Amino acid sequence: MTMLNRSSPNAVPQTALTDPEIRLLDHLVKDRGRDCSRRGTLSHYVVKIARLGGYLARANDPPPGNTVIWRGLSRLTDIELGAAIEATIMGN
Repeated sequence: MTMLNRSSPNAVPQTALTDPEIRLLDHLVKDRGRDCSRRGTLSHYVVKIARLGGYLARANDPPPGNTVIWRGLSRLTDIELGAAIEATIMGN
């Protein structure tokens, strides 16, 4: 995902993420900044995933690397699994 983001940052997020993952990221990680042009792109969601993995996303920080993306994806997968279990148990 890191390399895909570097080669085509303006790709649609569905290139690498499912719709439930995109909805979860929108709910969990609030948008920061005023860069409206990047919203709805793969680059925007990669930064959200990286923030789940501990990336601070400061102005002068380099782009997120493989380790922080891996941590964020691992956490996102756990959250997605928990949400699916909750929906099954609660019947929603």
